Amino acid sequence: MQFLLEILEGSVSFLHKEKSGPKKNNPFLSYTSYVIALGGFLFGYDTGVINGALTFISRPDQLGSLPTVQGLISSALVLGCMFGALANTTLADKLGRKRLLQWVAAIFTIATVACALSLNAWMLISSRFILGLSVGCASSLSPLYLNEVSPDILQTRNVNKNAIAIVLGQLTAFTVNAILGSLWPDWHPIWRIMMLAAAIPAILLWITSTKIPNSPFWYLLQRQREHAGRIFKELGFSKTDIRENVVDAKESISRGEKTNWHMIFSSKPAIYLLGAGITVGFIQQASGINTVMYYGSVILEKVGLGSGGSLYGNVLIGLVSSLAILGGKRVVERLSSYRLLTIGLTTNVVSLGLLSWVMKTTPLAPAANNVLVLIILAFFLATQQGLVSPTTWMLLSEMFPQQLRTTFNAISTAMIWLTNFVISLIFPILIAHQGTAGVFIIFTFANLGCIFLAAIFANSRLVKRAAAKF
Repeated sequence: MQFLLEILEGSVSFLHKEKSGPKKNNPFLSYTSYVIALGGFLFGYDTGVINGALTFISRPDQLGSLPTVQGLISSALVLGCMFGALANTTLADKLGRKRLLQWVAAIFTIATVACALSLNAWMLISSRFILGLSVGCASSLSPLYLNEVSPDILQTRNVNKNAIAIVLGQLTAFTVNAILGSLWPDWHPIWRIMMLAAAIPAILLWITSTKIPNSPFWYLLQRQREHAGRIFKELGFSKTDIRENVVDAKESISRGEKTNWHMIFSSKPAIYLLGAGITVGFIQQASGINTVMYYGSVILEKVGLGSGGSLYGNVLIGLVSSLAILGGKRVVERLSSYRLLTIGLTTNVVSLGLLSWVMKTTPLAPAANNVLVLIILAFFLATQQGLVSPTTWMLLSEMFPQQLRTTFNAISTAMIWLTNFVISLIFPILIAHQGTAGVFIIFTFANLGCIFLAAIFANSRLVKRAAAKF
């Protein structure tokens, strides 16, 4: 709610903005950054809504209860997200950042309604795939857009708003699910209302986006320097920032509008940077975060909580995630992203290993053990959402040189969704065969592997050296 209030406050401030020019922390930039971050909020809401809705969808009188059906319903959106992120490579440059964001909002609204009206599992799976196209596009577009509308000194802060919005979107989804599931626990079609509620922020994004500017850097790429110059001034860019953007744009134009893959694969620095981006995208999901964000209700029911208790357990999960990312905001802005990533992954190893042991051995009485499971889950989420997730989004927005940023960012984001898709698809099957304890020990070792990958491909010195070649 606070996030939405800040958008409304920014809207009012923008509408009353003085014409004399931008001021420090000007309201136009604030409004623009919050509206763009709504794309992250949509991302968070629709990836989180399935956690809780799936409990009702899986009832015998609804769409299906087999683990394979659950996996397909959850992962269909994620598969669409992968293709949507890849499409951003072309669409963001061809349509412009603003128009693409508006198309995302429109498709999101239509697909959300289709999900709510689905007559069978395959219709829901298809609708969630289409919905995923818009969510995936937004997941790649929003950080890119935020980076390009922000002066250099404010880029980290504004890009981090997208990561915060994702978690707040998930918290909102969990809260709406818990309220609706508690008010109508015996009305199994309540999952339709849970999904339909996602149309509200999509419509809000479409309306508010009419007042934001296109990316000034995109205008430079279109050789519209007058438009770019006016927007740079309105957003508060310094002369130095403007000069750097102009130089980057000239280099991008000189290299051609299409990605030169021959040049990329014949350049060791470019290959390393692409590998680094793909690795960072893989690390974000291989940590196991979305097994909790998508299947939290299933996990909590399997460890002994009822359906009502699992829904409110999800709210606790979302609340901890939100507090963690808000609390870690200044840490992420001030400390090295590469160091924070290693610290977060190391902490994940400890928390997931402990979680697996508690689930396997049940050292306490059932009620106390359930509380202990929730505490450990909360700790895991706090480090993942406070350190690992925002750090990976931050790295993907800043680690590539300007002329490779759109393409490499989209490919790296697609890797996030591909890894997410595989994990979402097989998790119900894994948990049916290995149990919750067995699955979390797998993710414990996955995080150990991610620490090794981060040391090679998320090395600050090596990334900067490779980027300097362009």
